Amino acid sequence: MDFFLSLLSQVFTPLNLLLVVAGSAWGLVAGSLPGVSSSMAVILLLPFTYRLGIMPSIVMMIAVYVGGSAGGSVSAILMKTPGTPEAVATTFDGYPLAMQGKSGEALGLAITASSFGSIFSGICMMIFAPVLSAAALKFQSGEYFALALLGLSCVSSIGSKHQGKAIISALLGLLVACVGIDPITGVERWTFNQSALVSGVEYIPVIIGSFALAELFTRIRRFNPEATSAEATKVSLKLLKFKELFKMWFTFVRSAVIGTVIGIMPAAGGTIASLVGYGAAVKSDKNPERFGTGAYEGIIAPEASNNAAVGGSMVPTLTLGIPGSATSAVIMTVLTIQGLTPGPLLIRNQPELLYGIFISIVLASLLLFIVGRFITKQFARVLKLPYPLLATTISLLGVVGAFALRGSIFDLKVMLVFGVVGYLFNLFGYSSPAFVLALILGKLAETGLRQQTVIGHGSFAGLFTRPVSCVIIIVAVLVFVSPFIKPMLQKLKKRGENA
Repeated sequence: MDFFLSLLSQVFTPLNLLLVVAGSAWGLVAGSLPGVSSSMAVILLLPFTYRLGIMPSIVMMIAVYVGGSAGGSVSAILMKTPGTPEAVATTFDGYPLAMQGKSGEALGLAITASSFGSIFSGICMMIFAPVLSAAALKFQSGEYFALALLGLSCVSSIGSKHQGKAIISALLGLLVACVGIDPITGVERWTFNQSALVSGVEYIPVIIGSFALAELFTRIRRFNPEATSAEATKVSLKLLKFKELFKMWFTFVRSAVIGTVIGIMPAAGGTIASLVGYGAAVKSDKNPERFGTGAYEGIIAPEASNNAAVGGSMVPTLTLGIPGSATSAVIMTVLTIQGLTPGPLLIRNQPELLYGIFISIVLASLLLFIVGRFITKQFARVLKLPYPLLATTISLLGVVGAFALRGSIFDLKVMLVFGVVGYLFNLFGYSSPAFVLALILGKLAETGLRQQTVIGHGSFAGLFTRPVSCVIIIVAVLVFVSPFIKPMLQKLKKRGENA
C-alpha cells in the first residue's frame, strides 16, 4: 500500500498533470495533421526532456503517444485523410458517417473508443506486464506472417460489393509492397534504377494520395456548390448515451484485447492492430454489409485497437528493451537520455517507473474526453469553409504530410501518382482500402514467410507445427472464404425450404 501511495504522489503532481494535459493536446493536434505521426510528435518534444526529471519526461511522452494515436481519427473522419497510419481503417466507416451529417457521433465514438482502449491496456499492463513480456518473446517469424495473413483476410469483407475487384486491388498492393530491397537476399526489386525506390514505397504518401487526393478528384468531378456548402454545418464532438454504447460492449472489449495482444508483439504497432480489429468486427457481425457505409462498430473497432496497442507496445520496450512501435522506440531514447537502460533490470531496480507509465496511460486516456472535445470542435471549423478553399486546405496538409516524412520530393510524386490511382479505383469500383491494407501488411507477411522458410530449410511446415501460427492461419483462411461460402449456404437453405 505504501508503494502505491508513494507512486501516486510521484505521478499526480501539479507539473505532471500540466504535462499530461499539454501532451494530450499536442498529440491530438499532431495526430490530426496528415503525415505528422505520434512518433514525430514525440520527437519534436524530445529537447524538452533534457531539463525535466525522469517521471515528468515519461508522463509527457506517454500523453503525446496516447493523444497522437487518437488524433489520427479526426482528419480521417472529417476529411477522409488519415492523420496517422493507425487511423486508416477509421476512414472506412468514419467518413461515410460524416457524410451522413453525423460527424459529431463519429468523433465521439472515436474518442470514446480510443480512451477505452488505452485505459484497458494500461490496467492490463499493470497486472500482467511480467507475464506478457515473456509471451512476447515467443512470437517469431511464423506468428508475424500468420498475423499479417489474418489482417489481409478481411480484404474479402472490405470489398463486399465487388469482392473480385477488392482481391485484385489487394494483389496490386502486395506487388507495390515488393518494391525495394529483398529482405533475405538483398537484391533490388522493381526499382527501375531509381535510388528513391531502393528503400521501398513509403505507405504514408500512398495513403494520403489514395484517400485524400482521390476523394478531392472525385468531389471536384461531381462539384455542386450548393450541395457541398450545405455539408459543413455545426460539427462538434457528441458522446453517445451509455445505454447506446453498452449495446456494443463486446466490440469495445474484443478490440481492446486485440490491440493489447498485438501491441506487445515487437514492431507490430497500432496500424496492424487497427486493421485486425476492424476485420474481426466485420466478420463477427450478423450484417457485415453495413461496414463501409457508416457502421458505429467500424469506428469503435480500429480506434479501440490502435490505442490499446499503446499500452501493449510499452511492455517489450520496458521489460525487454525491444521497441514495440516507432513511438515507443523514441520513448526508449528518452529513458536512455535520463540514464536508464530498458530491460529486465529496469523492472527489478525501478518498478515504480513501470507502474508510473501505465498510470500515466490511464490518466492521459481519461483526459482525452476533455481535451478531445475542445480540439475536435476547433479542428472541425475547417469544414465550414467553401469547398474550393477546403479542397485547397486538404491538399496543402497532404503535401506537407507527405514531404515531412523524409523531406523528399519523390514522396510528393508518389502521393500524386496514387491520388490518380485512387481516383481511378473509385471510378471503376476497385478498393483503395484493400490496396492500402495489402501495402501495409505486405512487407510484414513477406518477411515473416521468407524468414520462416529459411529457418525451416526451405520448408513451410514450421508455420503449421507452431500452435499459435497454425491456429491464426486457419482462422485467417476461414475469415477469407466466409464471404464466398455464406451466399452459397443461403441459396442451399432457400432451396431446402422451397423443396
